Amino acid sequence: MSTAADVPRFKSPNPIIQSMSGTKRSTTGTGVKSAMSTNWLGAYGDFITKNNHQVSQIESTLRSLTYIIPGRFRDAEIASESIHSGVQLLSLYHDTLLFRASSKLSQPPSLANAPSPHKRYIRFWFLKSPLYRRVAYLLQIVNYVELLIEMAAKRRGERIRWRAVIIIEAIKAFCKLLLLRITKSRPLITPVLPEREPLPEAPTDEEAIFQGDDSGYASASGSPQQLAQDGEWTMPRTGMSLPTLPSPGDISSYLLSRVLTADDIKPAAKLVNQLQGSAQVAEILHILSPLAFAVAMARSKNKRKAWAPWVIGLAIEILARQMRDRSLRTTPLEKEEWSRRGWALGWWMMRGAFYENVTKSMVEGVRRRMPSLIGGILEDYEYLWENYYFSTSP
Repeated sequence: MSTAADVPRFKSPNPIIQSMSGTKRSTTGTGVKSAMSTNWLGAYGDFITKNNHQVSQIESTLRSLTYIIPGRFRDAEIASESIHSGVQLLSLYHDTLLFRASSKLSQPPSLANAPSPHKRYIRFWFLKSPLYRRVAYLLQIVNYVELLIEMAAKRRGERIRWRAVIIIEAIKAFCKLLLLRITKSRPLITPVLPEREPLPEAPTDEEAIFQGDDSGYASASGSPQQLAQDGEWTMPRTGMSLPTLPSPGDISSYLLSRVLTADDIKPAAKLVNQLQGSAQVAEILHILSPLAFAVAMARSKNKRKAWAPWVIGLAIEILARQMRDRSLRTTPLEKEEWSRRGWALGWWMMRGAFYENVTKSMVEGVRRRMPSLIGGILEDYEYLWENYYFSTSP
């Protein structure tokens, strides 16, 4: 007979083993989720790379819609600005994906498709300095969301709004000063991130037929005109491009496009000179000008009609222009940047006391003479210019 001692006893599971198995299951689940998210991001990146032209058109359309929708800034300004900022941030992410894809391409440079000095200079610092990349991305993101943050802060009162404006301008000034130091006292070139470059499209099935056989000779069913891309014929075996002949009346411009300039053979870092003395002070004043204007506006009692903040901000900007380097050593890229800053001075006509006392009446007069649809859109922008600081920030 079996006794109670002979009956097998089933021990309860060890709590340590249970804990370990639970941790293993959770770790496995987390790893699966991480792998799935990586696969999704990889598939999305491949889709953007293969359809970059269509994606750019969609982004441009969405961006344009946020500009022209009537009544966009009245009752739902935060919602519409959120859409606009979201499109801008998504476009920035797409730029990053396309830049990575273009960096992997190994195409020999040609004179016809030579990158501009701006592209060469920004790409040089973007690839050389990881800190430049991080600071440039932060600066661009702040530029995209600054108006949205101001709109949200205004809901909590004017004091919170101006505090947010000053913090944003301080962050932007800090990023620009940091970029100035990273580039070894070279003036800031706008935009600070590489511009989007279209990727060459993969040949379609019909184009693949015209590539010919393995010997490298084109088939009789195709012609050079059908194989040309951007006006050039790419030879199958060597990969070299054979340009098409220009029209008789366009020979001069054709030859000039094939001529190497001094900037084409300069190292990318020397496309912009290092600043010294008063020129360096001028660049720092240009960077701090928006922050000084924001602080003066926040301290002013009558923010709309007070002339002191407007005069302070514009005076610092003009002083920076007068102190800049005007010597013969100024490069074309620097001249282009200072020309852009000169046109940006026009925004001061839409800011502070000058807009309230001068420009506003002119805009209202123009609006009354416009058709109702255009006048309604212009009226919505008047509301934006009158109530938000970053709406007219250059």
